[in-house]
Amino acid sequence: MIPWLEADTPFPDVTLALKEEDGAAGLLAAGADLSPDRLLDAYRHGIFPWFSEGQPILWWSTDPRMVLMTADFKVSDSLKKKLKKLDKDTHWEIRFDSAFEQVMRACAAPRRDGAGTWISEEIVAGYTGLHRRGHAHSSEVWLDGELVGGAYGVCIGQMFYGESMFARVSDASKIALAHLVHFLARKGVKMIDCQQETAHLASLGAAPISRAEFLDWVQQAINAPDIVDWKPIPWGK
Repeated sequence: MIPWLEADTPFPDVTLALKEEDGAAGLLAAGADLSPDRLLDAYRHGIFPWFSEGQPILWWSTDPRMVLMTADFKVSDSLKKKLKKLDKDTHWEIRFDSAFEQVMRACAAPRRDGAGTWISEEIVAGYTGLHRRGHAHSSEVWLDGELVGGAYGVCIGQMFYGESMFARVSDASKIALAHLVHFLARKGVKMIDCQQETAHLASLGAAPISRAEFLDWVQQAINAPDIVDWKPIPWGK
């Protein structure tokens, strides 16, 4: 059994999350809401929402936790060449936060493999609320004035929590992520939370760490001053 949260119920201690042998490893609680205050409280404690349409809000704290250290981000030689080329190509533009909700909805769209999405209308409303508070951000790739790729996540102090990416043309999601990591690294952000372990994330340089180590990082990073000037930094600088 996991606890049910009312609007004013605090999160339980993350060490009470279900373990592998319990099934649904990392599941901590259900219920409450996706208000900006609730979401910020969750992220400050290493907790994130993840649920499908028709389910109650489910809150998770996985152990181990997949993270990407910005210094370990892997960029292929071919992508490096493309990034350098795009800096000089006026058909392409990198923007931050100019179309946050569009990025979320593009991430929510059905994939080519027919897979569904966990980004419901409730999720979109919650994170656009965080965006208006200055704590959710999008990295966007535009081609001839059209949004063709992007990534979004949550930032508190010097801790960034990655959420989702999309691409409508080849490599567009990788370009959005590369510019986001490049920017964050130059702003002093050392860790990006990737939540769950996948082969794709591992190929980019992400690796699992214990929840205890992750929470130590979080507590230090969230107390740093917030980043205020969210403007892309050219790849070559």
